[in-house]
Amino acid sequence: MKDFCWLALEASTDVLSIALGRAGQVWSHESPGGAHASREGLATVQALLAQAGIPLAAVRAIAFGRGPGAFTGLRTACAMAQGLAWGANVPVLPIDTLAVLAESTQSLQTPAPHHVLAVLDARMQQVYAAAYTRGADGVWQAQAPVQVVSPEALVPPAHWQGQAWCLAGNADAAYGLAERLHPPVSLHTPPRAEALLRLAPAAWAAGLAVPAEAALPLYVRDKVALTTAERQAAAAGGA
Repeated sequence: MKDFCWLALEASTDVLSIALGRAGQVWSHESPGGAHASREGLATVQALLAQAGIPLAAVRAIAFGRGPGAFTGLRTACAMAQGLAWGANVPVLPIDTLAVLAESTQSLQTPAPHHVLAVLDARMQQVYAAAYTRGADGVWQAQAPVQVVSPEALVPPAHWQGQAWCLAGNADAAYGLAERLHPPVSLHTPPRAEALLRLAPAAWAAGLAVPAEAALPLYVRDKVALTTAERQAAAAGGA
């Protein structure tokens, strides 16, 4: 499986990250996400395929960060994965964004973090969070289901006490999580497509590949924004 070609799409935050990998070689791209992702994503994929000299039909599977994360980015990445997979008749690998975030820390810290509390800003004074431990086989094990909570309610797993762990993601800047949680390591990084490439073989071996039409985002929270009344109530409470 290491010689297979994988395409990875990640747009769960304000960063569009795309990577193509085969036999240890990686071709990658990062640029602003959001609305830019829908305009530039497909052209970027085509450019990477051309650069690598690989036809889309030769890709073993298309992996994408399925969420949770920014609603627009999740829908964009899912739609791109579905469209490309449908056209090339290849399967899709939907992979949890927070697991991708945990894997993204591995190239940023020496030694690489063994325990990662992956946290993304969910807006509306909430965060998406999941705790992961990397097993001896290199596979990340979720310590609890993905959750959406207030920043104040976020805590690392109790059994991590006394062990080195890493806080990762984009939520610290918005909510000052490191100041409250005092993690041994805090890495401000988005989930990256190169990490998706590294997770793809294990996800494939675990049977997580689905046909294009079955690939769906994982929202966790269905609500996109506060109502006017809720914003006014929050403002009054703050005052």
